[in-house]
Amino acid sequence: MRRIGVVVNPIAGMGGRVGLKGTDGKVEEAIERGAEPRAPGRAVDALVALRERAAGLGEEVELLAWGGRMGADEAREAGFDPVVVGGPESDEVGETSGADTREAVRAFVERGVDLVLFVGGDGTAVDVAQTLSELGSDAPMLGVPAGVKVYSSVFAVTPRAAGRLAVVFDATETREVNDIDEDAYRGGEVHTELRALATVPVGEDLQASKQVGGGTVEQLAEGVAEDAREDAGGTYVLGPGSTLAAIKRELGFDGTPLGVDVWRDGEVLVRDAAESDVLEHLGERNVIVVSPIGGQGFVFGRGNPQISPEVIRQSEVEVVASRSKLDDTGVLRVDTGDPDLDDRLRGWERVRVGRFERRMVKVV
Repeated sequence: MRRIGVVVNPIAGMGGRVGLKGTDGKVEEAIERGAEPRAPGRAVDALVALRERAAGLGEEVELLAWGGRMGADEAREAGFDPVVVGGPESDEVGETSGADTREAVRAFVERGVDLVLFVGGDGTAVDVAQTLSELGSDAPMLGVPAGVKVYSSVFAVTPRAAGRLAVVFDATETREVNDIDEDAYRGGEVHTELRALATVPVGEDLQASKQVGGGTVEQLAEGVAEDAREDAGGTYVLGPGSTLAAIKRELGFDGTPLGVDVWRDGEVLVRDAAESDVLEHLGERNVIVVSPIGGQGFVFGRGNPQISPEVIRQSEVEVVASRSKLDDTGVLRVDTGDPDLDDRLRGWERVRVGRFERRMVKVV
């Protein structure tokens, strides 16, 4: 029987769709902007997959959970009867903290779990990894991606992949836990810091650490900008990243390096847009231009939650990338939070790699 401890950071990722690029110290502002909790739903998806995989293999799983919205509620919704080993005094959004996560990990270690399954972003990963290290525990950890940034390599590529891997892994390896300065990130700069090393299950569905920048994109940017200028009335939703920054410069403006900008007919309609801003400015013809995250291959679901399923459904999608980036990533990935949309997006994608050239790349 496999014993798994589950802890959920219920505020993880709340700042993403409202344009805050993270939730650290910004919970109240995110709520004021209309943000909805994202992590609980992703936790349920992971745990449903875990339960289904265990049932299919005839494996027994004992699920330990931190109380309320930090694990127990989601476990019950997924069909488990969890052993609740403690929990915060308040279930109100914004009333939980990293201290609750650390306390949960201590309780799991005391009860000899075989895996700590956590739901959150890089900050939550740091809390889990550092607590395991402080306790001298060799228990592996595995992340269900729910944050905005997700720079660490301790996460599965999707919630359901995390749930499946939690049941079937039989080997582990050491991986990095990274975090960034969110204030600098909001200002357009990425300062990564190695915060811990963690023991993680081995599996094909683990994501790699993010890489920043890479590749020459001048001709690519010229080609995209030329097409956009000739597309009268077309609304362009331009994602984050260094490749898109080059495209924005070619269109004649300094965009938000790590945010989403909306452009039409030579005019920037909105900078650093939240999901609601993007939806408000969509027109009759809309084109989303995104580039995969270096080293991971995600085109949706990492760093650009403002480009939500509702936005994607009303738009065409153009994926752009340098040849070197595609050589590094190999495949593309999507994790929009909407399984039906993810299925629709999977398959072969024509990725623009030059002024005119395109390469067929599989979205898995």
